[in-house]
Parts: sequence; C-alpha cells; structure tokens
Amino acid sequence: MVPKIFWLRCETKKLERRSALTPSTAGQLIKDGFTVFVERDQQRIFDDEEFERVGCSLVDNNTWPSASLDIPIIGLKELATSDEPLPHTHIYFGHCYKGQAGWSSVLSRFKRGGGTLYDLESFTDATGRRVAAFGFHAGFAGAAVGALALASQREGRRLANLEPYASEVAMVANVRAAFGGSGKGAKALVIGALGRCGCGAVDFLRKIGLDEGDILKWDVGETVKGGPFEELLHVDIFINCISLSSAIPPFLTRDQLEAAGAHRRLSVVVDVSCDATNPFNPLPIYDVITTFPEPTVPVDLPQGPPLSVVSIDHLPSLLPREASEQFSSDLLLTLKEFPRRDTARVWTDAKKMFDDKMAEAAAELAGRWYGASKSRMTV
Repeated sequence: MVPKIFWLRCETKKLERRSALTPSTAGQLIKDGFTVFVERDQQRIFDDEEFERVGCSLVDNNTWPSASLDIPIIGLKELATSDEPLPHTHIYFGHCYKGQAGWSSVLSRFKRGGGTLYDLESFTDATGRRVAAFGFHAGFAGAAVGALALASQREGRRLANLEPYASEVAMVANVRAAFGGSGKGAKALVIGALGRCGCGAVDFLRKIGLDEGDILKWDVGETVKGGPFEELLHVDIFINCISLSSAIPPFLTRDQLEAAGAHRRLSVVVDVSCDATNPFNPLPIYDVITTFPEPTVPVDLPQGPPLSVVSIDHLPSLLPREASEQFSSDLLLTLKEFPRRDTARVWTDAKKMFDDKMAEAAAELAGRWYGASKSRMTV
C-alpha cells in the first residue's frame, strides 16, 4: 500500500514566506490518515508551533535530502541551483516546462537521480483549469506594486524596498495613502482580465479608488487582433496577466515606445506573468526579474516620462498568509489523492507532462553536448 505521507520543505528563495501546506490543510491531511513532516523555518509566515499543534512532526531546516526516498517532498518555489541528482519525488513549481533559462539542466537532475517532478503548474482539472493557483493574489499584489511605483514616480523617486503585508486590508490602506487617500484619476489596463490573476488586479484597482471607466479590462476579444497595442501608451499602468504557452505578437515594443516619445502616458508596466526568460515574451522591453528590495527596472528611452517595469516572480508573497491559505485549500483534494497517483487523473497527467519534458530535455542536452564536442574537434 502506498504510504500516506508528505514532507513540507523550507523555502530557500529569499523573502519567500508562503507555504504549500498551512497548519489548517496539514491538520486536515492528518485527520485523513496522513503523516506530515514539516521542516522548521523562521522565514515561513506560519510559526513552527502552529504546525506542531495540529499534529505535524517537526524536523530540522533543509533536511529533506536525508528523508526516506518513499516520502514525497512538497514545496513551492524552485530548488536552489545545484548539480546534485534528485532521487526523491518532488511537488513544486519547477518553472522548467516553457523553455525557461536552464530548464533542461533542472530536469537532468531528476534524470540522474531517478526522481520525479510533479509540477504544480501542470495540475489541471478536466477543463484544463489549474486546480490550485496563486493567480488572484499575484494579480492583486502586482496591481499594488504597480500603483506604488506610479505614486513614487509622481514624487520623482524610484520605488524602494517592499515588505510583506499583514493582510489585504493593510495593503490597500498603504497604497491609498501613497496616493494621498485615493488612486482616483489614475488609469490602468489589464490584459487577461477574466482570469484569476486579472480578477485580482481589477479587484485591487477598484479598492484603491480608480473609477470603473479608468480600469480597462482586456481579454481574448480585445487582443485577438494581435499587438503591438497603441492603447497601452495611453494609460498610467499596464498589467499583464496572461498565461503564455506559445508565440504571439508582442504587446509592446521598444520601437513603439520610442516613436511615442513625449506623447506617451504609460509610466509603469507590471508583468505579473514574469516571462522575461520565456522565448515567447510578449514584452520585449526588459529582460530581468525584479525583486522586493528592487521592485522595478527602468526602461532606458531617449525621451518621454520615466517608464518602469515590475517583474517580481513571487508577488503573492506580499500577502503570504492569505495567499497560502487559499492555494493550499484549493490543492488539498488533489493531495489527498496522492496515494492513488497511478490512476488519479490530475497526477497521471502531471506525470505524463514530466515524462514528455524529460524526453525533450534529454534531446536538448544531447544536442548541446554534440555541438560542444564538434566544436572541440574543429579547434
């Protein structure tokens, strides 16, 4: 019989305070007969004692490599960069299925170790919708950072270090204060407005006081004509919330920005999707991921107002407790099916995706090795 067990690892990404399991969902797993090991972690938004009170077994920080190989390791963000083989079954966001930088090297660690990656991004229901996602809080927080960046620009400065908020209420109050009480008068455009992420962005913009007519909500119908889109130049904030899986015309280009010159209103671009390293990036005006300490990167343009890009890849961490509770609650039913992973559709589909991507990675690495060998032979 497949054991009912999970090991919650700590997150090694700096300032990542979210958790794939919360004390609430861990407690529900335990009531369902699971054993849950939890690594002690001072960075996590939930105190170790909160997990201990619901019956979790606490273990030392970052000790998952020594766990028995039959214990699946669950986390959120990608593992620290390493060449070490990975023999365990892992459940986390691998960020290596869309051709991102270094994707094949990540999967090669599983190949050499004999382990398996169940990428949380590949967990979908029968309609293709993700069973659990941080989309709403990513959009909500992304809109907040975009608004803060705009308020900072209006004061002639660049947005400084960000710290997680205790609640959505605290975040909204802080941003409204940055605008002097209300964001009224600002104008924003959200692409992907009907999805989880877009809904979160629109919700936040409403809560800080933007008029409904100043929140332009675009989805498939508005973007089917293909970019670049002139309309983006005439708002203060553009928020990209699409989930990208194939090549599309860019939404915005550097040539377009330069041609607009002083007539451009656009001041802040928030790329919630963070496709900077994606070969299909629809925003080829920047190429770096920003961080909480440095939330924006300027776009160097010869004229016109300043333009900043926000491309933080863990935006929901600005609301770590609420975002974790929602995500983990949505994921719970799927986790309970793990002992039947060989037949439960969500798990079998995720395993097939892993196997397919492993084959692609092997071919990519083989081609790279062949090219390097051929180069050495011709020197």
